[in-house]
Amino acid sequence: MTFLECVNRYENMLLVEKGLSPASRANYHLDLIIFSQSFSPPKRLLTDLSPYDLADFIKGQSRLGLSAKTIHRRLSTVRNFLLFLQREGLYIQEWFDAKPPKLPVHIPTTLSIEEIEALLNVPRLDTPDGLRDKAMLEVMYGSGLRVSELLSLKKNDIDRQKGVFRITGKGAKTRLVPVSDYALKALDDYLDYIKESTRFRSPYCFLSKRGSPLSRQFFFQRIKEYGQLAGIQVPISPHTLRHSFATHLIEAGASLRSVQMMLGHESVVTTQLYTHLSSQRILSAFDLYTKKK
Repeated sequence: MTFLECVNRYENMLLVEKGLSPASRANYHLDLIIFSQSFSPPKRLLTDLSPYDLADFIKGQSRLGLSAKTIHRRLSTVRNFLLFLQREGLYIQEWFDAKPPKLPVHIPTTLSIEEIEALLNVPRLDTPDGLRDKAMLEVMYGSGLRVSELLSLKKNDIDRQKGVFRITGKGAKTRLVPVSDYALKALDDYLDYIKESTRFRSPYCFLSKRGSPLSRQFFFQRIKEYGQLAGIQVPISPHTLRHSFATHLIEAGASLRSVQMMLGHESVVTTQLYTHLSSQRILSAFDLYTKKK
């Protein structure tokens, strides 16, 4: 069997069993083609694979000066592909594993409670767009959704009685996300305002003037403008509200497990970042207090 035939078979599995998006499958496909073309001669047949290929591939990627994040992603892609081949009985050899370069610790931007309040108070409430933007900001901060989840939120995803959203996130996995009363009220105020307009005919909550779902680029630009109007000194993005939501929850005593479930993280290791952020903020506040003394 050719290497490319195996790649196509792997992608079909990802489509059927994992429900990954076309963009994610395209990224996996590209990573595997890069892997196969990194050798001389290229890996054209499955029998061309050797136990040393994974380690040699990562060494070669490191020599190219690629970022640690890119190398980690490609290593994960090839590992999972090889595991798939073993499960399917297509490749039975054990391979020598590879150790990728250390990932730099990226500390995302979070806002203080005061900055969040200033941001939420910027949109005007006497226009449909202002009410919409207010609702989007409140929902983003009040539930910690990803921006893609926010923009694809539908009216029938809202369970007002239980105070939760039914969200379909990464990998087509569905989770129930609690949402704050403030966010639900802002969302209801917006939907009530537009219920007589053509916008309301769409199943989606957040719409343009023409009644179509908003783009990520639009919301990114909108929140950037609101941040400037609120006097926030650091650049912010939609994800800043998600990071702030998680950090403030942990500062208030929420468990890592509960925050992990609300954010839709596959691993609690990802969520642990927010404990570091929380500790860092507490130490910064303490340092500021002691300097004033």
